[in-house]
Amino acid sequence: MTTPSSLMWGGRFSEATDAFVAEFTASVNFDKRLYKHDIQGSIAHATMLHKVGVLNTAEHTAIVDGLNAILAEIETGQFEWRVELEDVHMNIEARLTDRIGIAGKKLHTGRSRNDQVATDIRLYLRDEIDRTRQVLHRLQLGLLDLAEREAATIMAGCTHLQAAQPVTFGHHLLAWFEMLVRDDERLADCRKRVNHLPLGSAALAGTTYPIDRAYTAQLLGFDALCENSLDAVSDRDFAIEFCAAASIAMMHLSRMSEELILWNSQQFKFVDIPDRFCTGSSIMPQKKNPDVPELVRGKTGRVNGHLISLLVLMKGQPLAYNKDNQEDKEPLFDALDTLQACLRAFADMIPALKPNREAMRDAALRGFATATDLADYLVKKGTAFRDAHEVVGKAVAYGVQTSKDLSAMSLAELQQFSDIITDDVFDVLSLEGSVNARNHIGGTAPNQVVAAITRARLRIGA
Repeated sequence: MTTPSSLMWGGRFSEATDAFVAEFTASVNFDKRLYKHDIQGSIAHATMLHKVGVLNTAEHTAIVDGLNAILAEIETGQFEWRVELEDVHMNIEARLTDRIGIAGKKLHTGRSRNDQVATDIRLYLRDEIDRTRQVLHRLQLGLLDLAEREAATIMAGCTHLQAAQPVTFGHHLLAWFEMLVRDDERLADCRKRVNHLPLGSAALAGTTYPIDRAYTAQLLGFDALCENSLDAVSDRDFAIEFCAAASIAMMHLSRMSEELILWNSQQFKFVDIPDRFCTGSSIMPQKKNPDVPELVRGKTGRVNGHLISLLVLMKGQPLAYNKDNQEDKEPLFDALDTLQACLRAFADMIPALKPNREAMRDAALRGFATATDLADYLVKKGTAFRDAHEVVGKAVAYGVQTSKDLSAMSLAELQQFSDIITDDVFDVLSLEGSVNARNHIGGTAPNQVVAAITRARLRIGA
């Protein structure tokens, strides 16, 4: 068992912590990934204490040098993590005291593990949001490059998974891009609220020492201070907000995955996913399974679960800090890891997709995709839209019976449904005519797709 005297908080206790309880309450096995940010925050705290006269120059120098030496130990695998010391903070502080003596015990002056961990998580999450956005940006560039190559590739745009109107593959990819733009904006906005400094709030009420929180914030690159000490140490809404943004991003990736899985199937054959992103079957030698998009689709539920976990974790907690908040890290860490891995997989895979332009075009031809164009044609000739809708519906019913697309019918066949139809109708019934007619911002005309890609590159600074 761990004896009370061996713990940094053991003075009040008369018996040792039960071995199981020590293991059960420890977090070092997962919060040790915060080591860089814990050391970063401690160096800033020590520097502030030196500035206000709580630490002398020799003590400050010893603490900073000692923390940098511990950082090197951790990164070279020489550091011994001890479960009985509970968490990353106490492991590092204990090692610092081992190295430099009594000066190490002065580091914790004016702070608590409550504001320390809140600071560490914010520092960590701030860096990870930046890293996530970098990977997302790479995926955006891959989408734009592919969309540019396929700006004029015609495919069936669908509603209810049925051919609705012709679009271009480039236009469809730009829809994915727009989803990611909003995901990036949500992450950037979340970062603003992450970047507030809790340090200086101490356990819950602040500290009696003459601290300079603004100076600490400056050293650590925080934009603002947490204004209330109770709130600063206890709330984790910034982590919840990140998981909400991550869940939405994963939902978007899952929708993309669903389409890729369909398109890669023998029934669609719209795209080929390169072998390096697929696996085979242990029993069926012909199989080529789209494992990357399938896994991304599956991992979406995992991230959604982390969001719910954090919401439930926080909903019943009174002010201020409670041990419940130890459970905030694993959901947050895994949500970050999962989102970054899925974005990386897509960023690698999307530029390598091989579109099957012929299959896409054939599918657009089979679904009476220019029916709306015929209705618009009749309206422009003076027919009321509802009457035009009925005329085209009859023409489609005829096409179903004869297995003919509207564009494959003769003029005489079309004129049996309306005598105002003339030879110029075939200009609007072709797939190219249909997409070219939607020649406005947001439309699927190839020249509009190219212009949208140009604007998109400017929007993301590419």
